[in-house]
Amino acid sequence: MIKRSDIIWLGISSAVSGGLVAGLLLGLGLALAGNGQPIGLLFIVPATPIAGGIGWLLARRLARQLATQ
Repeated sequence: MIKRSDIIWLGISSAVSGGLVAGLLLGLGLALAGNGQPIGLLFIVPATPIAGGIGWLLARRLARQLATQ
């Protein structure tokens, strides 16, 4: 049985891991773009979808556990 604490930890872990990944990509992209290198945009643009994808993958894992019970 999935408990309330499982859902809370899902939210915390997806927020932390998504924030770290998005922050890293945004930081690298802005540093490169600030130095006049347009390749920095390749890091900036996908930062948010990648961070959201991490939360989606974690939620799918929790939903798979719910379906098997």
